[in-house]
Amino acid sequence: MANNASARKRNRQNEKKRIFNRNFRNRARTLVKRARTAIVANKVDVAAAEESTRSAVRELDMAAARGTIHKNAAARRKSRLMKALAVLKAK
Repeated sequence: MANNASARKRNRQNEKKRIFNRNFRNRARTLVKRARTAIVANKVDVAAAEESTRSAVRELDMAAARGTIHKNAAARRKSRLMKALAVLKAK
């Protein structure tokens, strides 16, 4: 437990940042899931899969820029999404 004013303030700040970062992380996670389902489910509709992948990549970039997720983790997730999309396009 925080014993002085500065420690209490730090706890308040950390809690605010945790909640704010959670929103970015959850949004990125949701859009990545949507992109994966669009790639797997839409074997014929490549445009929809491309659009959902593009929005997921954008959200991952934003989360990485904020420091919510590590930049290499964002790069890895984007790479895997793009790889799956390329396989879909090749078919």
